[in-house]
Amino acid sequence: MTQRVDLGTLLDRLAIDELITGYAAAVDDGDWPGYRALFAAEGRADYRAAGGIEGGAEEVARWLGETLEFFPVRQHLITNRMLTLQDLGGYPGDRAELRADYLNPMCCGTGGGVAPPAPDFEAGGRYAFSLVRTEEGWRLRSVTVFEKWRRLSGALAGHSGG
Repeated sequence: MTQRVDLGTLLDRLAIDELITGYAAAVDDGDWPGYRALFAAEGRADYRAAGGIEGGAEEVARWLGETLEFFPVRQHLITNRMLTLQDLGGYPGDRAELRADYLNPMCCGTGGGVAPPAPDFEAGGRYAFSLVRTEEGWRLRSVTVFEKWRRLSGALAGHSGG
């Protein structure tokens, strides 16, 4: 492999890492135009394993906006990223697959600004991202959520806070 190919692979990895981090930030910040911009034109998301919907990025962004409105505090962590870039005989291709674990604590309130609130809802699992290189750069072809666990606390579990 030549140095030029190694540099191209490194740049692809960095761009994909930025895209996946952008995905988490868009969901946490409720940036639904930003969320849609992460997807290729035909991009789809599948949240059915977490009790959600499957559909095109536009439809799923609307659903997320409505659903996550209940949780004004979100912190979406995506870790343990395993990236596989398409290999065209030693040269990088235009497709990639990424598997990553997630931890997603969410809160119904802000805690009144005194202290961070305890999560009312936490979930963990794994994402499967399928990516494609476009003229605009790397974009999501698909996102599939595989929720492994969830925990409810506080008001959501029927407990009064205090």
